Amino acid sequence: MVGMGKDLAGSSPSAKAWFARANAVLGYDLAAICFGGPEAELTKTEHAQPGIFLISWVAFELLKERVPGLVFGATAGLSLGEFTALTAAGALSFEEGLKVVRQRGRFMQEACAATQGGMAAVLGLSEAATREVCAETGVVLANLNCPGQLVISGPTEKLAPACALAKAKGAIRAMPLPVAGAYHSPLMASAQPKLEAELALVSWKGPAVPVIANVTAQPHGEPGAIRTRLVEQVTSSVRWEESMRYLVGQGFTRFVELGPGRALSGFMRRIEKAAQVLNVEDLATLEATAKALAA
Repeated sequence: MVGMGKDLAGSSPSAKAWFARANAVLGYDLAAICFGGPEAELTKTEHAQPGIFLISWVAFELLKERVPGLVFGATAGLSLGEFTALTAAGALSFEEGLKVVRQRGRFMQEACAATQGGMAAVLGLSEAATREVCAETGVVLANLNCPGQLVISGPTEKLAPACALAKAKGAIRAMPLPVAGAYHSPLMASAQPKLEAELALVSWKGPAVPVIANVTAQPHGEPGAIRTRLVEQVTSSVRWEESMRYLVGQGFTRFVELGPGRALSGFMRRIEKAAQVLNVEDLATLEATAKALAA
């Protein structure tokens, strides 16, 4: 989304410093693309992924500024967000996180260009019925977001039949998504060895708090296992609902979504209605969340 992070950048000297630091790490003006586009540039995976990582990180840092002594007991992130979650937990540095996310975006863009694939949202159909659709049409279940919202992924020519079958099985809606390729499917496999090599360059540490892995919906293990899970994640299902249910089961009742959009907040309200859900994506939500946490 063009304009993301712009008012956060103008909110404090430290925010400006993080954007400048990111530009220096990457060697180009990512902030300018986030703030002013053009949209065709920002939506390129190689810019979108580090852009979302950067805005999410700045939101995290500004929230810590606004709420001195802020304590969090676990982190999690959906797909790309898993890298932000690991960085927030101290498993890798901001600079390493930004660089590896940019490379991950580039590798995934290359995989998209080499294949003909896409994704589709399936609303109002059970996981079991959606898995039947996948088995019968040759696509895969990419995202298990929340009750009633799943995402399938696969070759372009198989998505329309899969959507039609999902509707025939009772889906309220089944519709293609405006994405560049078949993320979290076997069509992304060419990105895995490249990402594995990139992750081997990172100085990994054990996370300071539990970080929930997309692939297992359980806390990450030691650094070698973290690398393995992140490589697997490229072609595996994102088990988001299960990840959140794990945290709820551990006693977590307050969740803060950091970064552009409020999709995860919406998912959480469908997963656990009793949870308190806050978010930081701009100056207004930063102030509102800081006030709620301070109270």
